[in-house]
Amino acid sequence: MEMPVLYSYRRCPYAMRARMALVVAGIQCDVYDIDFKNKPQAMLDVSPKGTVPVLVVCQDNVLEESLEVMLWALKQNDPQGWLAQIDDSLALIKENDGAFKKALDRYKYPNRFPDEDCSMAQEQGAAFLKELNNRLAQHQNLLSDDVRLADIGVFPFVRQFANVDRAWFEAQDIPALQQWLSRHLESTLFVGVMKKHKTAQYLLIN
Repeated sequence: MEMPVLYSYRRCPYAMRARMALVVAGIQCDVYDIDFKNKPQAMLDVSPKGTVPVLVVCQDNVLEESLEVMLWALKQNDPQGWLAQIDDSLALIKENDGAFKKALDRYKYPNRFPDEDCSMAQEQGAAFLKELNNRLAQHQNLLSDDVRLADIGVFPFVRQFANVDRAWFEAQDIPALQQWLSRHLESTLFVGVMKKHKTAQYLLIN
């Protein structure tokens, strides 16, 4: 039986969280780190929308959204209990993927929205960061002391927001969030899924 195929992009936050879930679940797959200027036809044939991640489990099962990939992988195997508190995780990820992602895009790429006033995007995103910080003042991770789906679902986007202006981020009064971000950035899991590879094809192995 052939392994699943994952079309990914190293720096995409959606692809990051999908890769992290696949690794934790111990799912072996062939991974293609795509070039957006030259997208592989094999990917476009199964997913014409042309965005990543795309997981081809088999010919009749193609997952085109990162959250779908995460849930599929963890339902196969969830050794660290990421699916505990699932309703709370999904609610927080929905907030992240909605209002926060909208603010993030306008904060990082204001030139992409010439017809919009993006001057408040940083402040709008900061409100979500403060909400996360308040959660983290109560326990080590967003929902408990243990890592849940919410942490991995949200973390890559907080990372991206922080990196737009790192000095600004570090100057904010959100110490619990800053520490949480550092822990996840330094984790073996994240460092592992962010390794550069000389070839386009490689394996994710737990």
